[in-house]
Amino acid sequence: MGKLIEAGKKNDLANGTMKEVKVEGHDILLARVADKYYAIDNRCPHFGGNLSRGRLEGTVVTCPLHGSQFDIINGRVVRWLKGSGVLSAVGKALKSPRSTTAYKIKVEGDKLLIEV
Repeated sequence: MGKLIEAGKKNDLANGTMKEVKVEGHDILLARVADKYYAIDNRCPHFGGNLSRGRLEGTVVTCPLHGSQFDIINGRVVRWLKGSGVLSAVGKALKSPRSTTAYKIKVEGDKLLIEV
């Protein structure tokens, strides 16, 4: 078990929103969906896109660079790159699909604690 580090307060996020936080040297995307809190790496494993600048729909975040999608519940790939054709095929061949890291999050009082 890692250590629990405060990453923010419950009221820092409205339902359906996300933001970037820095915790112990990690860039983490912190999100709130249906009054539950989630934390994953904020950098897309494809080419390092800033996921917090992407779009959140339910529990799926879309990378603003190439449209890869990840489930914020577990970090798993929903879609690896957007589009089709030669450029997409080359991009997929250069970097195969990789999940992003999901972090355990605990709510303690009004604090959001992330295990790193």
